Amino acid sequence: MPSGRTHDRITLWSLPIVTGLSLALVRSAHLTFFVSGGFLFSGLMFGPDLDINSRQFQRWGWFRWLWRPYQKSLNHRSFLSHGLIIGTALRLLYLLTWLGVVVVFGLVIDELLGLEWSILGFVENLWRSLSQQYQEVIALLIGLEFGAMSHSISDWSSSIYKRFKTKGLSGFMPQSKLLKRQRKSNIRKSTSPKVVTLRSRRRTKK
Repeated sequence: MPSGRTHDRITLWSLPIVTGLSLALVRSAHLTFFVSGGFLFSGLMFGPDLDINSRQFQRWGWFRWLWRPYQKSLNHRSFLSHGLIIGTALRLLYLLTWLGVVVVFGLVIDELLGLEWSILGFVENLWRSLSQQYQEVIALLIGLEFGAMSHSISDWSSSIYKRFKTKGLSGFMPQSKLLKRQRKSNIRKSTSPKVVTLRSRRRTKK
């Protein structure tokens, strides 16, 4: 598996490519900024390795404690953290849940103090702004997913290369099939004629 420094290099080297492709396809510098920003943020701070004590986790600084429950709930490199689309969606939902708790807590305090803010009004304003800026939201989500994909794909390609280097083409087979083959070979070895004759000789000697 590539190190954290290697993942950072992959993100930084891929950033000009992502920016160029986005600008060529969208033809909007404004939306390209959101795609590139989401890609950079996801590659450096919001990627799949938040499920362990990684560089991405350390970059959150004082807010690292936010990701402790996330780490305890998932196994490293599981489908829920490194899976395409679902990994980014789960992390985004997890972070938005924390932000929602903080916002609701602040609005409740504002209402208790008699200020003009209200939870319903805040939700309505947020939904209105998101619906008006839906293109920017989509561009940001695409950038976040591309940043996570660069990380996951580099992990998978490194694992595949190592398996191919040590096991050859059999390294591409599922683990269940490999275990079945090993069991069959062990059974054949245990029931081979040499083993049978050795066992019979030992019994006759006794």
